[in-house]
Amino acid sequence: MELILQVLAVEPTSQVLSQEPIVAFAVLVVVILVIPILFERLRLPGLIGLVLSGVVLGPSGWNFFHTESPIPSLLSDIGLLYLMFVAGLEVEIKHFRRRKQRSLGFGLLTFSFPLIIGIFIGQIFDLGWNGALLMGSVLASHTLVAYPILRRLGVINHNEAVTVTMGGTVFTNLSAVLVLAICLTRNSTEIFQLDELLPLSMWLSVYTIIILAGCDWAGKEFFRRCGDDEGNKLLFVLFTVFLAVVGAQFIGIEPIIGGFLAGLVVNTGVGEGPLKNKLIFIGSVLFIPIFLVNFGLMINLSATVTTLELTVLIVVGLISSKFLAALCTKLLYGYNWGEVLTIWSLSIPQMGTTLAATFVGYRAGLLPEAVLNSVVVLMVVTALLGLWMTNQTARALVVTAVPEAPATSESEETTETKYLPVTIVVPLYNPQTQQYLMEMAALLANQAEAKIIPLAIATAAAQMDAPQLEASLRRSQRLLAKATAQSRLLGVEAEPLLRIDDAFALGISRAAREQQASLILMGWGKHTGFRARLFGNVIDNVIWSAHCPVAVTRLMDSPKKIQRILVPIENLTASPLQPVEFAQMLAEANQAQVTVLHICSSEPRGWRNHSRSNSPEIASKRTDKSALARSHLTELISQLDLVNPPDIQIIAHENATQAILQAARLYDLVVLPFIRNRSHAGGLAISDMTTQLAGQLTCSIVMLGEPQDSQKKIFIPDISSPTLIS
Repeated sequence: MELILQVLAVEPTSQVLSQEPIVAFAVLVVVILVIPILFERLRLPGLIGLVLSGVVLGPSGWNFFHTESPIPSLLSDIGLLYLMFVAGLEVEIKHFRRRKQRSLGFGLLTFSFPLIIGIFIGQIFDLGWNGALLMGSVLASHTLVAYPILRRLGVINHNEAVTVTMGGTVFTNLSAVLVLAICLTRNSTEIFQLDELLPLSMWLSVYTIIILAGCDWAGKEFFRRCGDDEGNKLLFVLFTVFLAVVGAQFIGIEPIIGGFLAGLVVNTGVGEGPLKNKLIFIGSVLFIPIFLVNFGLMINLSATVTTLELTVLIVVGLISSKFLAALCTKLLYGYNWGEVLTIWSLSIPQMGTTLAATFVGYRAGLLPEAVLNSVVVLMVVTALLGLWMTNQTARALVVTAVPEAPATSESEETTETKYLPVTIVVPLYNPQTQQYLMEMAALLANQAEAKIIPLAIATAAAQMDAPQLEASLRRSQRLLAKATAQSRLLGVEAEPLLRIDDAFALGISRAAREQQASLILMGWGKHTGFRARLFGNVIDNVIWSAHCPVAVTRLMDSPKKIQRILVPIENLTASPLQPVEFAQMLAEANQAQVTVLHICSSEPRGWRNHSRSNSPEIASKRTDKSALARSHLTELISQLDLVNPPDIQIIAHENATQAILQAARLYDLVVLPFIRNRSHAGGLAISDMTTQLAGQLTCSIVMLGEPQDSQKKIFIPDISSPTLIS
C-alpha cells in the first residue's frame, strides 16, 4: 500500500516542481546545454533534439511542462521573434547578387512548386483557401542546414549551382514571409476578397520598403557616425528590431514579419563581423532553443498516428516538388546531374522559417493540430535526408572540380622567382609564450628577408590620463623591450610598435593595415570558455577584421626544433596553396620536410556496406580516386614553383579527423586552415574538422586564417615590384 502511494505521489510532485519558475528554468537550461551536444555528436542538427525534448517534457511525455507555463511561454515568444530575426540576419545576400538572374529563376521555381502542392494538400483536407495558401507558404521556404558541409568541402565559391541555390534562398524565404503576412492578417480560412487584398498589399509594400530602405540608410549613417562602439551598434540593432515589430503590429500583420525584415536590414548594415556573430549567439544560446522546446510541447503523439495520411502526403509532396524545381533548373541553365542532385538536397530541409510559420499559423487557428504534428515529422525527415544527400552529392562536385592554374605571361615563365619581402606583425600579450612566438617570426623573417613588428596594445577609455592606461603602457613597454632583445639575439630586424586603442583586437587589425603587413602571427590564448564565446575572443575578432592572413600558433616546443611538418588538405576545390606555402617557408628555414596529406573516402560513393566491397572493381575505383586526387594536388602545388616540393600522401579512410590524428603522431607541427563555423537555423551547427583537430592534436599547431572576402597570399613569387602585398 505504501508503495502504491509513493507511485501516485510522483505525478503531483513533478507538476508542483514545474510551477516553480527557478526549477522550470533550470530544467530548460540543462536541456539546452546537453541535448544539442548529444545530437551533434550523432551528426544531427541540434534543433531536432530540442523539439523532441519538448515532446518528451510535454503532455505527450513526462508532462513536466505545459504550453501555458509562464516561463517557457514568455521566453518562447521572444525566441520566435529572434528566430525570424536570425533567419533574416543569415540570408546570404552576396550569393544572390553574384548570380541575380539565375538565383531569381531558381528561387521562383523552388518557391512555386511547393506552394502549389501545399495549396492542393490544404484543399484536400478542407483547410479553406486562406489556410491552404498558408500551408503552401510553409512548404515553399527552405533552410540551408548543410551550410557547414559546403563550407568544409569548399564548393560554395567554386560551383555556380551551389551559389545559385544559396542565392535562391533569399527569394524563397522573403516570399514565404510575405505570403505568411497576408494569410495571418485574416482570422478566417476563406480567401481574401479583392477589396480587402488591395489595401493590405499596398500597406505591406509600403511597410516593407520603409523597413528595408529607410532603416538600411539610417543604420549605415548611424554606424558611420558612431565609430567602433559596439555597445551603441548593438542598441541600434535592438531599436531596429523593436521599430520593425511595432510597425508590423501597427498595420495589422504578424510581428515575426517585422523580425525577419529587421534581420535583412541589419544583415546589409552590419555585414560579416564580431557584432553579427554576437547577435546570432545571443539568440541561439537561449531564446531560440526555448522556442524549439516549447514547440515540442504542443505536439500530440497520440494524434500523429491518426494523421499519418496527411504526414505522408506533406513529406512526399515537399520532396517531389523540390525535385521538380531542381529538374527545371537543370533544363534552364544546363547543370549536370550531380549539380541537380546537390540543388535538390540543399532545398529539401524545412526547419527554422517553416517551424515559425507553422507555429503562428496554428496559434492563429488557420492550421489544425494535425499539420503541426506533420511538420515535426517533415522537419526530421527532410533534415536527415538533406544532410545525407548533400554530403554525398557535394563530395562528387569536389572530385569533378579541377581548379584552373592562373595564366602566366611568357616573360613570367622565364623569370626566376623569389619571395617578396614581407612585414610580419607579432602582437604581444603573454610573456610565457612570447619566446616561441618571436622565434617563429624570426624563422619566417630570415627566410623571406622580412622585418618583424612586435606590437603591444595599450587599451584605454576616453581619458588619456587614467591610471589604468598608465599601467597598461608600462606593461606594453616591458613586453616590447623584451621582444627587441629577443630579436637581436635571433638576428632579425625588429621595429617595435606601441599603440593606444580602445579595443585589443581592432588595435591589432588597424596597426597591421597601417604597416601594410602581409602576415599577423599570434599566440593561441587559453580563454576559450563561455566568456570568450559570448563577447568574441581576440583571435576571432582579428580574423574577422584583418586585411591579411592571420597565423594562430600553439607551440609545444621551440620552432627551431621542427623537422617534420604535416599539412592536411580537406578538400581539393578550396585552394591549399596558402598553408602549403607557409609550411614550406618554415621548412626551408629549418631544413625540414613538409608532407601534404589528403584523405579520400575508403569506398566509392554508393558502395558502402556492399557485399562486393572487396571486389576488383571497387579496388580499381579506389585507385582511380586516389590517382585523381594526387594529380590535382600535384598540379596545384606546382604553381608555387618550389625547389624542394613537399611529399604528397593520399590515405583512404572513412573518418578524416581520425586519420589525420593518427598521422600527426609522427610530426612536430600541423598546419591547418582556420575555417570559422557559420551557423544556420538558429545557430545550431555541426563543428568543422579544423575545430575538432585543434582540440585533439598534441603536437604544435599553426591555424592559418584568411581574410573574409579574399584569398590573399602571404608570400607572392614575384620580383617585379618591391611593394608589400596587402
